[in-house]
Order: sequence, then C-alpha cells, then structure tokens
Amino acid sequence: MVLIPARMSEAEEQRWVNVMLDKLAAQESKRVLGDAELSERAERLSEQYFGGRARPASVRWVTNQNTRWGSCTPSEGSIRLSHRLQGMPEYVVDYVLVHELAHLLVPGHGPNFWQLLEAYPRTERARGYLEGVVAADRLPHLPAARDE
Repeated sequence: MVLIPARMSEAEEQRWVNVMLDKLAAQESKRVLGDAELSERAERLSEQYFGGRARPASVRWVTNQNTRWGSCTPSEGSIRLSHRLQGMPEYVVDYVLVHELAHLLVPGHGPNFWQLLEAYPRTERARGYLEGVVAADRLPHLPAARDE
C-alpha cells in the first residue's frame, strides 16, 4: 500500500508513483543473488530456452574475472559469472547465464552457438548494455567535484 497526501493533484500522484516504482526497480536490480539462487536461475533459464538440455554441475560468482563477464568449462559443466555483473539489470545477468549455458551445448562461438542464443529475446539489448559498460570504463574519469 502507498499513502499519498490528499492535497496532491492527479498529475503529482502519478509522478510520485513513477518515482517510487523507479526506486523499487533500482533496489531490486541491486539485490545480489547467492550462488544457490544463481544455480536455480540457471536451471530455470535452461528449461525455458533449451528445454532443460544445458545442465551445469555448478554455477557461481567469482571475483577473478575482470575482462570477461562469464566463463564455462563444458568438460566440467562449470559456469562462473564475474562479480561485476552483480547489481546489473536481471535481463543482463540472464543473458550472460544463457550465453554460458549455451556453451554446455556448443563449446565455441560458431553459427550453431549464436543460433542457440536467438532463443533469448533480450540478447541484443543485453549485449548493448554490456558494450556500454565496457565503453564507459574506458573513458577518462574526472575527479569528483569538491564543495567549496
């Protein structure tokens, strides 16, 4: 339930509701999944996009991947996601999971691999988001403004 002062106009009320929905969405996107939740999510995505054929033995967050978003070792069935994904929108994390799950079915990045990824509807959007993050990281960072 949301309480809104009676003096608010309909337009102010709608603006306030939109602001609060944006705040809730931002909080949700920052919630960090644990490894167990990440594994459950991978299982659901495998079922949804690959008919359950991609079955990882382990799925976990790692802190030693600073140039990759994720990695997969098909022979072991292990998937590792970079901790840098934590706090990114769900569809981006899901894309990286789907990408790594696809590697359990097709090890390389050939046409068969990319054909599998066509099943995930937000592939291009997620790739664009990640490319934007990489590009922003390459920009020179200005020192923070100081209050005088």
